Amino acid sequence: MQVEISADRSPAAQTLVRHSFIRRLTAFFVRVFERYTPDPYVLAVGLTVLTAILAALFAPKGSATTIFTGWYNGLFSILAFAFQVLLILVTGFALSTSAPVRTVLRRLASLGTTPNRAIVLTIVTVYFASFLNWGFGLVVAGLIAKEIAQRIRIDFGWLVGGAYSGWMIFSSGFSSSIALSLATPGSNLNIVEKVTGKVLPLSATLLTPLNLLPAVLLLIALPVLFCAIKPTDSEVQIAVLNPSDDPEKDQEPEGPDFAPSSRLREASSGEPVTLARRLEQSCVLNLVMVIAGIIALGCIWRQSGFFLDLNSVIFLFLIAGLLLHWRPIAYIQAVNRAARVTGPLILQYPLYGGIMGILISTGLADVVAKAFIQFADAHTLPFCNYVASLFISLFVPSAGGHWAVQGPFAVPAAVGLHASQAATAMGVAYGEQVADMIQPFWALPVVAVAGISIRRVMGFTVMSFLLGTALFGAALLILV
Repeated sequence: MQVEISADRSPAAQTLVRHSFIRRLTAFFVRVFERYTPDPYVLAVGLTVLTAILAALFAPKGSATTIFTGWYNGLFSILAFAFQVLLILVTGFALSTSAPVRTVLRRLASLGTTPNRAIVLTIVTVYFASFLNWGFGLVVAGLIAKEIAQRIRIDFGWLVGGAYSGWMIFSSGFSSSIALSLATPGSNLNIVEKVTGKVLPLSATLLTPLNLLPAVLLLIALPVLFCAIKPTDSEVQIAVLNPSDDPEKDQEPEGPDFAPSSRLREASSGEPVTLARRLEQSCVLNLVMVIAGIIALGCIWRQSGFFLDLNSVIFLFLIAGLLLHWRPIAYIQAVNRAARVTGPLILQYPLYGGIMGILISTGLADVVAKAFIQFADAHTLPFCNYVASLFISLFVPSAGGHWAVQGPFAVPAAVGLHASQAATAMGVAYGEQVADMIQPFWALPVVAVAGISIRRVMGFTVMSFLLGTALFGAALLILV
């Protein structure tokens, strides 16, 4: 009896082939970035050297003296902006670890009773958290993934990959470093103001169809994508979580109801209840700060009208964090934990400022801008900056530092072509948030909170990168 073996054309077989191709593509990207991508600090140093060499070869004022002087001045000119960005991360991180927020996350996690429900819930939660504050979204991504993994059997790498993918909206949201710097008069990174004398309000960048329409489409498409690439039952790798990794283990209970019990524990342990200790535990100090902050913002907004810039966003999250942590010592502990993830940024931001200093002082920014003008027009310039941003983001994995590098040539190019400054800047922002799906720098805080290796996570976020690349690229070509 002869058995004929033919190609299986059934839908199940075709799905298997498609999934096999997707997994092979994902594995390829994982191997490339895990094997060949060095630490982001090394990339920043390498980009500095490359910028200096290009300035020496092509810039009109590319003398060694100008390069070194511009680099030195740039190192320190960015410090105020760098500190503002660090505060966005720290205040968002601290807010996300408050007891009320953790309670909300637990209740949300309890709704994810199946893997598909869990991934949709995770992506949507992180999406909205990141739209409010990118530091808040990063920590929420890791926390909600851990909460869900403790409840159901689910592939943890897939879940954390979905959580991190929900963060892809961060540069389109209200803590966007690029949009906020352009809305902040006098900011060192407000390159549009330096070149044109104009300040771009958020209504010209974030609150436009160009930004809001792809944001809504992404909210729909990401859950669909992750449901489609869900690992099969035989491929599921569940989490092995260590309870000691919970940040709540490092702090005392929070909220007004816990203050008396805290004092009782002090008394029972024989420790003296000093005035200093009482002040640390008193909610009065936090309430004074919160009330004073609300009054201050009210006075400013009454005089100048309602607006959001870097300072006001930081201040709002500071006030919210103080209120939700309730006691001064609780907020101090939260900020201390948040500060642990800021080390790489503290080291790298001055280097980005140095690169910006070289670009501007030597005239290299103008050379690059003129090159853009030669092959772009007013309509395609935002898209061209988006494509360039995708590549630059691999070397400069920070929106603020990225704008310090790309802004000095993107803004003059928009002036020369009479292109939209807002669309050009948002093209840079979109490239940054999409490329971060394959740049592991910002995934590190998420995987640190979640407690998982980055390799499997990045395998899934590569697919998010492909989706985001197409979605935001199409928006810049169609909606500009």
